[in-house]
Amino acid sequence: MPVPLTLPQRIVCLTEEPTEVLYALGQQHRIVGISGFTVRPAQARQEKPRVSAFTSAKLDRILALQPDLAIGFSDMQADIAQALIKAGVEVWISNHRSVEGILDYVRRLGALVGATHQAEAYAQQLRLRVDAVRALAARLPRRPRVYFEEWDEPQISAIRWVSELVGIAGGDDIFPARAAASLGRERIVADPLEVVRAAPDLIVGSWCGKKFRPEKVAARPGWAEVPAVRDGELHEIKSPLILQPGPAALTDGLDALHAIVSRWSLRSAAPPRTGRSS
Repeated sequence: MPVPLTLPQRIVCLTEEPTEVLYALGQQHRIVGISGFTVRPAQARQEKPRVSAFTSAKLDRILALQPDLAIGFSDMQADIAQALIKAGVEVWISNHRSVEGILDYVRRLGALVGATHQAEAYAQQLRLRVDAVRALAARLPRRPRVYFEEWDEPQISAIRWVSELVGIAGGDDIFPARAAASLGRERIVADPLEVVRAAPDLIVGSWCGKKFRPEKVAARPGWAEVPAVRDGELHEIKSPLILQPGPAALTDGLDALHAIVSRWSLRSAAPPRTGRSS
């Protein structure tokens, strides 16, 4: 007879998305530590100790929790992963960068904790939400050109899943080629006048870990005539909703993008208002 798999019982989540997924799958009892940036679900911050930031972690506190698995994301957490591996902790660093990758991530994480069927159902639920927004966006009268900025100094444009979500929401990312790059340094907008030349109708800011300042963006040299700046179309989406590659991006993050895009589209397609005749 096959030997039953030994499932992880004490998981440290070094980023937000594994916490959100595990709670959604009813597997939160396996979590013993979370990222300090975690906001979803709200109860996680009340129930679980916070033991890491994104690029740093409290190694002693993590090891004191005796985890049998730590889950993180991307090359940005390579140093944390290395330290944990040297201390004997098993580590899974995912590196998914697309909408399909997020859905696959849900399935893989579910399989890791023995919740394959629940994870498949959840992934399908998320896909249906994405498809519903895509269908609504297809009926919009106009598609705006969108500049999404995830950091300001240096300016960094949208990561791949955000660029894809802009498209699903009914807009067109002005830097789709940059979005395909896997590293943040490859998405730096070295020449801010590139944005001016691209003439976005909408600017969406999501500065990871700090408040978006539209007045600072509008004051950049040469940006006054950018359509988005001229028309006051600078918007913020909070980074926990869109910049973590997990369920939040496909639900609240996508909904926020679609709301911004649809308002612009319907307004811009409306006939101009004329004055009352005497």
